[in-house]
Amino acid sequence: MKNFAIKLTWLTTIYVVIFAALCQTKMLFPVVMGLYLVGVCLYLYLVYTVLHDEGYKTNKKFKDWYGDHSR
Repeated sequence: MKNFAIKLTWLTTIYVVIFAALCQTKMLFPVVMGLYLVGVCLYLYLVYTVLHDEGYKTNKKFKDWYGDHSR
């Protein structure tokens, strides 16, 4: 799952950069809005995929705080 989530993150990042570049051109408004809606759906799918990664297990609890903090 980690590989898929990372690939999806790269795809979403590239899509946002291309969308931002296309917004600077004189594209038709319905096309820009359509691309915007696709981007929002892609972003929501990315968040859902990362938060519901079933392959990741940990024994840490919230009270353990950060892993790089030595006690």
